[in-house]
Amino acid sequence: MTKHHIFLFTFLATCILGLLACDNDEEDDDLLGNWVERSDFEGFRRSSAVSFAIGEFAYVGTGFNGDEDEYYRDFWRYDVNQNFWQRMDSLPGVGRSAAVAFSIDGTGYVGLGFDGDDELRDFYRYDASSNAWARIADFGGTARRNAVAFGLNGKGYVGTGDDGNTLKDFWEYDPGSNTWSQIPSLGGSKRENAVAFVLGDFAYVGTGSDNGSLELDFWQFDPTRLPDFPWVAMNDLDEEDDYAVIRENATAFTINGRAYVVSGLRGSVTNTVWEYNPSNDFWTEKTPIEAAARRDAVAFTVNERGFVTTGRSGSSYFDDIWEFEPNEEEDEDD
Repeated sequence: MTKHHIFLFTFLATCILGLLACDNDEEDDDLLGNWVERSDFEGFRRSSAVSFAIGEFAYVGTGFNGDEDEYYRDFWRYDVNQNFWQRMDSLPGVGRSAAVAFSIDGTGYVGLGFDGDDELRDFYRYDASSNAWARIADFGGTARRNAVAFGLNGKGYVGTGDDGNTLKDFWEYDPGSNTWSQIPSLGGSKRENAVAFVLGDFAYVGTGSDNGSLELDFWQFDPTRLPDFPWVAMNDLDEEDDYAVIRENATAFTINGRAYVVSGLRGSVTNTVWEYNPSNDFWTEKTPIEAAARRDAVAFTVNERGFVTTGRSGSSYFDDIWEFEPNEEEDEDD
């Protein structure tokens, strides 16, 4: 090959790569949504924490930082209006990761998880007005980690996870009687490291994995169907050719009747974001989170504002927090 041919080949290859890069930039530019960095989480960097929201505040606590002795039980309150963090009373009991949390009528609930040696089944409620924790009835199922939970219509619901085996059972907590009752198990596949969120009168459960395989099925929970089977199968998470929602170790929040599934694992960590519209059971890709791709983060919604914080990628643990503006154009200067 002559020097002229080598130069021409190199020039053409550079042009093609440049065009491909432009196409990728154009694809990113086509996605709607803007991420804004807020005041860093004030506790230690961590992953596999929990969060819940009460009134004007969000609460983040527990988790793990990669050190076998560092399973946290501290809790922090985030003021979304003033954009600052405040240390609150720590969760009683042992530090833990991969626990669950939900809120019911202004009270937070935290339980389950892993303390470095064993899976756990203890549960606690948090009174925000007095900044005080109290132990409640232990979870009705087996001790486990990597479960999902949500509060809906004055009751708490916890299910799936890992107790040495992957699970799909579900339990209802009644705060009035302080009792757990088993309800029909999640339809479809067993799973751990899934996500759950509430939109209107329904909850939704999806993503996660079993035996190393990512789960495709996606389920709506309708509490009015109880005690009969309350689960309704929705479109699979690969229903359309351009869907890429399937993943594990993701997080989710809701804004104005839509849900957002953020980051997680798809073989490797991802920063992709998908919006779910319950009115047509359809997913739309949004602007990726403008932070490091991560797994095992937490998310919360306060006053129709959605946030993502903490998580990890490999041995790197995070304490940054990002707010998502789903209908704004991306602004890289935020």
